[in-house]
Amino acid sequence: MFTDVARVVRASALADSELEADDLDPAKVVSGDPEVRVLALHDAADLAIGVWQHATGVSTDVEADEVFVVLSGRATVEVADGPTLELGPGDVGLLPAGARTTWTVRETLRKIYVVRP
Repeated sequence: MFTDVARVVRASALADSELEADDLDPAKVVSGDPEVRVLALHDAADLAIGVWQHATGVSTDVEADEVFVVLSGRATVEVADGPTLELGPGDVGLLPAGARTTWTVRETLRKIYVVRP
């Protein structure tokens, strides 16, 4: 079941404390001391939806299939052997599974994500 109750989450207005700290593997930190926080809205084997936040700093990742909408903040995402994405509020991004990325977050970035693991 996708959801058992209709609701609205005012994701851009959530206090940081309403998102759970998500430990970032120190091996993925390139510079700074970025803190990652998340609020899972749906988490199943075939679909994950939630709010994700990355504080200023630089980190790397290997992506799953994802579509996301940036709510606030600014970042650059360099995709290995691919484009460099400039992200800001209102932007919709798409990332393919397996993409190796470097996230340079200049202003704490908050996004809504939909991931197909």
